[in-house]
Amino acid sequence: MNQPNTDSAPESTASDLLFRRVVVIGTPFSTRSILAEFSSGDHGFRPVGSLLEMAPEGELPSGVLGTFADLATLHAANPFTLAIVSLPRSRDDLAGPIFAELALLGIPERRIAPFAEQLGIGEPVRTKPAVRASIANGEIDMVDLIGRTPCAIDRDAVAAAIEGRRVMITGAGGSIGSEIARIAATFRPSQLVLMERSENALFEIDRQIARRFPGLARRAILHDVTDAEQTLRMCVQVRPQVVFHSAAHKHVPLMEDHPSHAVQNNVFGTKSIADAAQAVGAERFVMISSDKAVNPTSVMGATKRLAEMYVQALHRHSLGRTNATSFSMVRFGNVLGSACSVLPIWQAQLAEGGPLTVTDARMTRFFMTIHEAAILVIQSAAIDTRLADAASVYVLDMGEPVRILDLARRFADVHGFDAVVEDEAFEPDGRPRMDIRLTGARAGEKLFEELAYAAEALRETPFAGIHAWAGTLPTDFDVHGMIADLASVRHHAPKDLALAMIRLHCPEMTGGSPMPEIKGKPLALENASALAAA
Repeated sequence: MNQPNTDSAPESTASDLLFRRVVVIGTPFSTRSILAEFSSGDHGFRPVGSLLEMAPEGELPSGVLGTFADLATLHAANPFTLAIVSLPRSRDDLAGPIFAELALLGIPERRIAPFAEQLGIGEPVRTKPAVRASIANGEIDMVDLIGRTPCAIDRDAVAAAIEGRRVMITGAGGSIGSEIARIAATFRPSQLVLMERSENALFEIDRQIARRFPGLARRAILHDVTDAEQTLRMCVQVRPQVVFHSAAHKHVPLMEDHPSHAVQNNVFGTKSIADAAQAVGAERFVMISSDKAVNPTSVMGATKRLAEMYVQALHRHSLGRTNATSFSMVRFGNVLGSACSVLPIWQAQLAEGGPLTVTDARMTRFFMTIHEAAILVIQSAAIDTRLADAASVYVLDMGEPVRILDLARRFADVHGFDAVVEDEAFEPDGRPRMDIRLTGARAGEKLFEELAYAAEALRETPFAGIHAWAGTLPTDFDVHGMIADLASVRHHAPKDLALAMIRLHCPEMTGGSPMPEIKGKPLALENASALAAA
């Protein structure tokens, strides 16, 4: 990569030392003008080059270090002390990810408007959203969309838990898993192990890590974590010291129709990797859970709660052992932009001309960005729970719930549309109309999500944005009985039978499909052998 030589520049002031390695981020035009301005006088800044919003064709021009995607790699090799960001307002969609990445890397930043915009010329033109590239690419500022200030990361604390260690991520090709991988890579683990059962997803995250962190040892493992024997064999080979368990089924309506799949993936997938992590002496195990595990109304939420209970029991069983694993779980709400979540669906609907669909006008959800959720999951790994009486369930500070209908209106607005709900009156103001259709809540869905049970207290942790749930398992909890019962329905069991077993061990589950009966009795009251015989 081309890089201006600044070694001969005089270092006569404190500013020279403070801003010795400055990178300029923006378009070819905006970065070129800023670099030219700095070269014309002594400002106390010493820019080393620029990073562009997208890769230019052919060889990199003089002074261009690469693209924004190269920031973490370049910073790891030779840290920057300041970033100057200069983007036109027509590229505000990039601002959120850029500033979030700079905050993650601990690089101070300053924003400078391009010269033309400082003079009041070159105003961005609102183009018809249906033909904008941002619709196809999902490039909108999600931080602004939900009106939330992201939490920062304590890099020193996280580095103490990750740097120089072998880090394994299950579900590494998913939305959260892949972001955890990208962030964890910035903390210089000795090896990054990416475990994923989707071939294409694994190929893509492995390719990204290889490009951004070429010096990082990594291993891509194509594997289904529910295969306990092979999971243990892989962990014996790799000997992970930190495990982030992200693999899971998450779609509520689908799991209502396929409860055995939810049991297999969410419960037994968790058991498989948690058992293996403990067997090989992993230092830390972090399971990614869900707000839907609180007072669950769905199969997805209930199986997440059952997985939490297993991890809590495993932690209790390991107390007092030498080299005990620190087990914890992290609950949070919806993440904007994840695969098959509401924003990609709306983006596709918008590109097709609408309408946008919302299930219920009253429905609210807690939201954060994928990036912030992954940051806080990694941050929670810095909390050592090995000596705690119970495995910690961490609850992320999701802020205030957002009404889905309001979010849809904002989404339409940032793309230049006036949102109109079904038969709502529409007064044209020069912008095109975008209809919002109410489709009705689906099976298992709540109108309002919760992050902790009403009677449970949350206590503070050393880190902003992360609380700990004070609840514990009952002293007489029979984890072996739970696993034996659930094992009878993990492989293609009849839907009613699987649902009954889930409710038997997660009695707080409400709503959803009606409780089936056998011989006039609720099916969930029968024991495992009777159920299997039936």
